Parts: sequence; C-alpha cells; structure tokens
Amino acid sequence: MKIPHIHAEEIKAWADGATIQWCEIETGKWFDVDCPSWEPDDKFRIKPEPSPDVIRYGHFEAKAYLCGRFDEGYHNIKMTFDGETGKLKSAEVL
Repeated sequence: MKIPHIHAEEIKAWADGATIQWCEIETGKWFDVDCPSWEPDDKFRIKPEPSPDVIRYGHFEAKAYLCGRFDEGYHNIKMTFDGETGKLKSAEVL
C-alpha cells in the first residue's frame, strides 16, 4: 500500500486554487507562498479564512463618571472590533 505524501491535503487544495502558507520555524509566523517546495520537513497549511469583524452597540453617558451599557435598548455608539486581534478598529457615534 502506498503511503500518501505528508502534504497531500495541501497539495490537492493548492491544485484546486487554495492559498498555501509556509511556516518559518524560527518565528512561527505563516507566509503565503505562490509555489510551495513541498519539502517533507517544512510545515505547510491551507490559509485559514479570516475571522469576521465583531460589531457591538452600546450606550454611554457622562455623569460624575463615564457610564456604559451593552444591553438591549437605546444605543448611541457602534464599535467595530477586528475579528482576528479583537482590537477596536472604529467607533461611530449614532
């Protein structure tokens, strides 16, 4: 019985048009590659789909201190957070 190539799944996906990433061992960072080497000792993966941004609505008031709520009801602010990092990307006063 023939053993499949260690990167068989990634090779098939690449042949079907998927973006392939290679991992730099020293940093652990992933990079897009146009023409993978498919060396058995290298790490490859199918590029994951990015997580969508997260939108939250809230209500803030300035009293003696800043008061904020994120429950149902009146909203006066819309915040968009990056789906990958969770960091605030934008805030809009409604």
